[in-house]
Amino acid sequence: MSYTQSAQGPLSHAAVVPPRRLHAYVDEAGVRSHSKASSDHFVMSAVVVADEDAGVAAEFLAQLRSDLRRRPGDPLHWQNFNAHSDRLHAAKTLGAQEWATISSVVVCKRHLGGVSALNEDQAYLYTLRFLLERLSWYARDSSAILTYTLAHIVRMQLSKLREYEANLRDGYDCRIHWPALDAKGGRIDQPKRIEMLQAADLAASATFAAFNPDKFGNVEPRYLQELGPRLYRRGHAPVASYGLKMHPWSGSTKAAYPWVAAL
Repeated sequence: MSYTQSAQGPLSHAAVVPPRRLHAYVDEAGVRSHSKASSDHFVMSAVVVADEDAGVAAEFLAQLRSDLRRRPGDPLHWQNFNAHSDRLHAAKTLGAQEWATISSVVVCKRHLGGVSALNEDQAYLYTLRFLLERLSWYARDSSAILTYTLAHIVRMQLSKLREYEANLRDGYDCRIHWPALDAKGGRIDQPKRIEMLQAADLAASATFAAFNPDKFGNVEPRYLQELGPRLYRRGHAPVASYGLKMHPWSGSTKAAYPWVAAL
């Protein structure tokens, strides 16, 4: 126990400053499975918000609802934005929020090897591992403790998440910096209840649309480019190392997505 000399003379307990708190809101886009009929990509994105910025983050969502002609409290869901201009506005506005830090994992399924045999839950959790690594590094570098909340998906139970977290802690090759993550583990909730999960939906869906062709065969990298200012960057390292983890990041994917290096 540490003490410090007070102005009045006797020794007193030193003030203990609690660590800064961050919260990552996580959502995904695309199909988890690796079947031939599934989407070519699976994306998982996190929007990180410091606790002290929770108010301004809520104001952002309220203003975006107004901009997109939604009623107060209406959930913001990318799939309900029919107009390109609305989607572009959502991505551009989120990309301008200085309180937000975004990190995403893009699984390029047609470029994968042996891990393509993973089932849906395994594919989801394996992607989450990559994301948690980056979130823990960001929290460590920010001298903070990070809590994370996942948007609920079908058949993903909290017990499966807890089991996977325990397995990761025991894994010799896991690069998660555990002291920077809340020891209680992640949570699972609904975007209707936790509105910041709606910001994660915007980030994941905008990223997905930059890689995965729509029904007409078109992609729109501009959505992701508008998010570029908010992508997690560490020093002079490439953004593909932190803010946009490409899996796999190999010769074939680098050739397929040359524009990623310019983000």
